[in-house]
Amino acid sequence: MAAPRKYPDELRERATRMVLDALEGDPGSRRGVFRRVGEQLGINDETLRGWVRRSQIDAGDRPGTTSKDAERIAELERENRELKRANHILKAASAFFAAELDRPQSR
Repeated sequence: MAAPRKYPDELRERATRMVLDALEGDPGSRRGVFRRVGEQLGINDETLRGWVRRSQIDAGDRPGTTSKDAERIAELERENRELKRANHILKAASAFFAAELDRPQSR
């Protein structure tokens, strides 16, 4: 189960929008923008930087794995682990029953 989020989604979206709007006006002062907006909203500037980076990746403005793709990859990895586990159980069961069939029957 995932841990609860410290900041609501609305705050994340608002903070990200504020940073992106400020960067459009003055792209040279990246560091100052994150610090200023972070102080206004009570958010660590590195946290805010991560949110903006994730937003840009999800929008296709920056290279990287989108949130949707990362979710899908994690889902496929879970499914793969479960299938490998099921395969291992089936192989062990078939080996057990094959050994049982090879034993001489006493009647």
